[in-house]
Amino acid sequence: MNSLFRAVGLSKQAFHQWKNRWQAQAGVEEQILHLIRQIRYDHPGMGVRDIYFKLIPLPIGRDRFEDLCRARGLLIEITRNPCRTTDSRGVTRFPNLLTGLRIDRPNQVWQSDITYFEVEGKFCYLTFIQDAYTKLILGWAASKNLTTEATSIPALQMAIDWNRSTNLAGLILHSDGGGQYYDAGFLKMTRRAKMENSMCEEAWENGMPERLNGVIKTNYLRHRHITSFQQLCKELDRTVYLYNFEKPHKKLQRMSPVDFVYKTLPSLQQLPPRMRKSFDAKLKGQRHRAPGL
Repeated sequence: MNSLFRAVGLSKQAFHQWKNRWQAQAGVEEQILHLIRQIRYDHPGMGVRDIYFKLIPLPIGRDRFEDLCRARGLLIEITRNPCRTTDSRGVTRFPNLLTGLRIDRPNQVWQSDITYFEVEGKFCYLTFIQDAYTKLILGWAASKNLTTEATSIPALQMAIDWNRSTNLAGLILHSDGGGQYYDAGFLKMTRRAKMENSMCEEAWENGMPERLNGVIKTNYLRHRHITSFQQLCKELDRTVYLYNFEKPHKKLQRMSPVDFVYKTLPSLQQLPPRMRKSFDAKLKGQRHRAPGL
């Protein structure tokens, strides 16, 4: 291998730096493709150039964006396979640890996803982390861009902070194959907490956060007449509060996530008061600390 590096005039360190940059770019492109598919679901006739200008700012240029869409069959005139959602070639991917797993306790599996929300013709991004058993939204973030520092990292930090007295070793954090979920900074956090990373290849394998995205956007945020990013942050806080404390769930015996925790999980009964205190303080001060503000 060393002789190969010498033959091409490239040091081993330079090669690994190039490889890391290339994987990071590939991950960003995968997340962009994921968002394009979400947009196409709501706007099936929207051209890729219109989508590009909706998504600005992006870390890739217009021509690269259109080439990426063309290569993945996302141009309007090309018939695309609706089941194909990601292409993991060259992208770091963790195994899907949820296959055949029975979820029967809190803090066993957290699931996460990133979606978009349109504000005055511009797209912002929403990131959620939800406990698969209790349905509690434990971490969330609103951002103006897709960087890891603005999306998955603050959402994960919030979820960890709310469980600071809980041993999270062995917890599975499940996501799609977006680069925000294997970024070095994000993986440093999961390793420190001794979590296990899990990823899906198809959208239906990450169904719970996909449904959560739809509920938050369709049942709540789209009724708020949001006209600014600051208002989006405020309404996102309020919506998460309502979802956690008041929305009944069929799978939770028609209780809200917080009621389910408090009434059926004695070991976690100290969680709701702390959550309510955190929510009340945040709503009172209107201090959503979303990156990109």
